[in-house]
This record gives sequence, structure tokens and C-alpha cells, in this order.
Amino acid sequence: MDSVLRQLVRGKALLFIIVLSLGGSFQIGCNLTLISSPTPFIKSFINSSWTERYGEAPGENIVTLIWSTIASSFAFGGLFGSTSVRWITNHLGRKRAMIWNNGINFVALGTMIASRFANSFEMIMLSRFLFGFTSGLGTNIHGLYLGDSSPKKIRGMVTLTVALFLSSGKLFAQFMGLSEILGREDLWNILLGIPAFFSIIQIVTLPFFPEAPRYLLIEKGNTDECKKALQFLWGPGDYKLEIEEMLLEQASLRGERSKTLLELLRDRNVRWQLLSLFIIQEAIQFCGISALSLYSFSIFEEAGIPVDKIRYVTMGVGLSEVLTNITCGLLIDRVGRRVLLWVCFGIMAVIMALMTVTLELKDYSFWIPYSTVALIFLFVVFYGAGPAGVFPPLSHEIFVQSYRSAAFVFIGILMWGGFTVLGFIFPFLMVTLKSFSFVLFSGVCLAASLYVFFILPETKGKTPLEISEEFRNIRVCGSSTDMDLCLETKL
Repeated sequence: MDSVLRQLVRGKALLFIIVLSLGGSFQIGCNLTLISSPTPFIKSFINSSWTERYGEAPGENIVTLIWSTIASSFAFGGLFGSTSVRWITNHLGRKRAMIWNNGINFVALGTMIASRFANSFEMIMLSRFLFGFTSGLGTNIHGLYLGDSSPKKIRGMVTLTVALFLSSGKLFAQFMGLSEILGREDLWNILLGIPAFFSIIQIVTLPFFPEAPRYLLIEKGNTDECKKALQFLWGPGDYKLEIEEMLLEQASLRGERSKTLLELLRDRNVRWQLLSLFIIQEAIQFCGISALSLYSFSIFEEAGIPVDKIRYVTMGVGLSEVLTNITCGLLIDRVGRRVLLWVCFGIMAVIMALMTVTLELKDYSFWIPYSTVALIFLFVVFYGAGPAGVFPPLSHEIFVQSYRSAAFVFIGILMWGGFTVLGFIFPFLMVTLKSFSFVLFSGVCLAASLYVFFILPETKGKTPLEISEEFRNIRVCGSSTDMDLCLETKL
């Protein structure tokens, strides 16, 4: 631990991580959570705006439709932003792309603040779309930039800060949404524009930091600038091993240009990486964390927690995710990615199964609702220590440089497309299955745990070339006359 901290403070790496995160995953965490607190105020604004414009009050269905459009416009913006990452980073590089992204946030902020004075709910939709675009693009650039700047030995801990600042953004948004702060009817437009204020910090400070070292050497062929960037971020040294590893990867690419998404999907050499990304990302989205967000208020209420205190308990849940992300950061380069993933997914599957039981039996005894509250905290702890924390470094290191930008486009489509699908089917799922939907979530977690245990190779302490070779060693063998299939992987 001490050696890791010394590495972070020898140069400007720690400051770089903070500055980069404030314009990256921290903002998506803020934007995802900020919308919940002012929901009744925005619906009231929609009602009054419609009435003033058309001379009659809108029906309940119209208000719901407009509100749903406002909520979903963030996901649509995120989808467009995440899919543009390859084109933008290839033309601008990591640093300039992030600075340019911050400029759009100022447009979104101005639109959001003006919407209330212009009495226009359409401006809220536009602003949320723009915030979604910058969140989708910024988070992908954040992961690329940070991964391309990290030494191999502590790459896991450094890139895990993407998840740490995402959960920190959620917690910060919950705090700012309190009625004692900005969660009031006269300040909802200011509240929803908060992420843009962090863009000011990044747009002022990021120009003083170097471009990503791996990008400078592998894609631009500038060894001197790469060495200077490493020394600026990580302190004095010749960084001979790091540069040799980058040169080896550059040589293996033989001058290949950055792949497009279509080329990535057609390439059989990365099919196992793509399948792994797909399974883990979808398991994260459909593991039940969204269900807990919906159910937590009623569960806490049934446990006897006063209604006016529930928001503070919810903040406690958010704080537990932040703390477990930190714990994961201390473990990930010692224990490894694979162990944290399959163990935590497995425990999450058990917790979801137990929650099905406790929710069904909640009226049989006074202590059962309290056990459900405890299970919620436990689930969030293992979610933060496992899939939420491990996925950012894993998604970066399983691809070589020429595939990486297209891979982040693929991740963006999975994540933001999943948000959109989940937003449509989740309410119907809750109405149809109710607490038994947690059995479905348990099955998703169990399937992900088994896949990671039997298939996914360990990536700790390995170069992208070594990891690619590990994936190529996965074999599916069999023949038309033999019904037995065998899977082999280097575990």
C-alpha cells in the first residue's frame, strides 16, 4: 500500500487522476442520481408550462410521457456520445477530446438554467440530451486516457478510480439533492446543472497535463514525448521496461490503424474478449442494482425508519459503495480481477435469492424487514467490491491499442443501450413478478459467476499482448460425431 501511494505522489499522477475523474465518471454518477430528487418539481413545471401555453391542464398521461422523454433523453445522449469516442479520440487525441467535451457541458448548463425562465420543458430535454452526450463520451475518454497512462503493476488500482468516482458522483448528487441544500422547487434547474461546474475545474487544469503516454508512443510514434509524459505523471526515471513493452506492442501491430466497430465485431481473434465484455456488462446492468434503487424506499419504510430519515439511510448505502470501491482498489492488484468477479457475483446471487424470501415473508415477523435492509447493504458492498470496481480496468486491458477505441464504442452501446432497454422493461417486470424478479437477478449473477470462474483468464500484472494470448488459448473442441464439448482456458 505504501509503495503504491509513493508511486502516486512521486509525480503528478494523483492530481491527474482527480482532475481527469471530475470531467469523466464523476459526472455520469452525478447526472444519473440528480434527476431523482427534483422529479416532483419538474412534473409540476411541466404541468404549469403546458397550462400557460395551451390554456388547459395536461392529462396525467401527457405529463408522464413528457417526463419519460426527459428521463430517457439522457440515455439517448449517452448512447450517441459513447459511440462517437473512436472518431473523436482518433482525430483529437485523449486530452483535447476531453477538453472539447467539457465545452458542450457549458451549453447544457446554459440551456438548463434558461429552461425555467423560458417556461420550456423542451429545453430540459435538450439539456439532458447534451449532458448524456458528454457523460457517455467523457466516461469512455476517461477510461482510455487513464488506462493509457497507467503503469502495468498498478494499472488495476489506477483504472478502478473510474468506478470510485462514479459512485462518489452518485453520493455527491444525493447530498446536493437534499432539501437543505439544492433540493428545493426554486433551485431544481441549478441542481441539474451542477456537473458542468466541475467541467470548469477540468478545462482550466487539464491543459497542464500531458497526453496519454501509450497514445503518444504506439499511435504517434513519439518516444521522447512518451518518456516525458511518464516522468511528469510518475516521477523521475528512465521507464525503460514500460517503453520497451509499448514498442513491442507497436511492433506487433505492424502499423495497423485503429479498428472500426464493424472490424472489431468481425475479427475472430477477439471474439472471447467481446463475449466476456458482453456477459459481464449485461450482468452488471441486470444484476438487480436498479431494483434495489426502486425497492429501497419501501423496504426502509417497512423496517420502521422514519420517512424523513430514509434519504440519509440511502446516502449511507451510497457511502458503502464508495468505501468498497476503495477496498477493491487495495485488493485488485493483489487478489486479481477474476477472483473478485466470480466471488462477488456468486455472493450477490445468494443475496438476491435470500431477498426473494425475506420480501415474501416480511409480514410474518418484525425482524424480517431489518434483515432485508442488511441484505441491501451487503449487496451494494459486494457489487462495489466486485463487478462495479473490476470492470473498468478489465475492459481496458483485454484489448491491444488498435482495438481499444472500438472496444469502448462497443461497451458504450452495451451500457447505454442497456439503460434504455432496462428503462422500458423494468417497470413491467416489477409489476408482473414483484419480489420474484429477484430470482431472475439471482440467476443473472450466478451465470456471470460461473462464466468468469470457468472461462475468463486472469489479467493481473500482464501486458495487453500477454492477455490477448491468454484469450487465444481458450479452446472449444468437439466434432459432429462427438457430443462432448470441452472448454479450456489458462486459469
